[in-house]
Amino acid sequence: MDVISAFLVRFTWRDLLDITIVSVTIYEIFKLMRGTRAIQMAAGVGVIVGLFYLSRWLHLQTVNWLIRNIVGYVVFAAIVLFQSDIRRALVHFGRTPFFGGMAKTQGIDDVIEDLGVAAAFLASHRTGAIIAIEREVGLRNYIEGGIPMDATLTYDLIVSVFQPRSPLHDGAIIVQGDRIAAAACFLPLTVNPRVSKDFGTRHRAAIGLTEESDAVAIVVSEETGIISIALEGGIERPLTPDQLRARLRTLLTPSRTASASRPSPETYE
Repeated sequence: MDVISAFLVRFTWRDLLDITIVSVTIYEIFKLMRGTRAIQMAAGVGVIVGLFYLSRWLHLQTVNWLIRNIVGYVVFAAIVLFQSDIRRALVHFGRTPFFGGMAKTQGIDDVIEDLGVAAAFLASHRTGAIIAIEREVGLRNYIEGGIPMDATLTYDLIVSVFQPRSPLHDGAIIVQGDRIAAAACFLPLTVNPRVSKDFGTRHRAAIGLTEESDAVAIVVSEETGIISIALEGGIERPLTPDQLRARLRTLLTPSRTASASRPSPETYE
């Protein structure tokens, strides 16, 4: 009890500020690492650190010497291999936090409008398309399997990608925030036996992705021009462009995401 009292007496607002800054920094680092190859790297670093202390405890001189001599080379190798992730992290930390919420909301509205216009155009011309929108769970594995773009999302670009003569039309585009991360991405097909046989590859891929992540997938049918939206292994269809915009606002706006309902199970027969 005396120890706790002594600690509380010495604990000041500077200590609280110090702990808060460190906690927020660690939290943001973990958020940036989620869904990227950095997760595997962090696990590898953890193994090396564990081996280092194990070698000291068991007096394994050779293992200890080896780890101490390769650590410097591993750091430089990590900087080269993960330079894109490091650059993304630095950009993230360099954003102004005070206006982040307002800018994010405005950016989401612009993205939703562009997605709605693009879906309407593609549906009217019966051009097949699948657009996956990343939310909390990262889609880095699928992005790395496609063609990197890292381009600002606009409806013109979406329409151009899905034109039948475009080399990128076969596959999905993945959206991160207000940018198209990659195109021609191949998504996992659902293996749910209850999925309707009327659905083609695009719909099955959209359902499969949403079974494995919390992503939202927009699908435009090439045969019928019907607009659908997949979420949590279910699908909603048909949707008008206005209904699509309204649904996306519910699913992508942070203040409304918690109240978003699961789609009706029209996926099934």
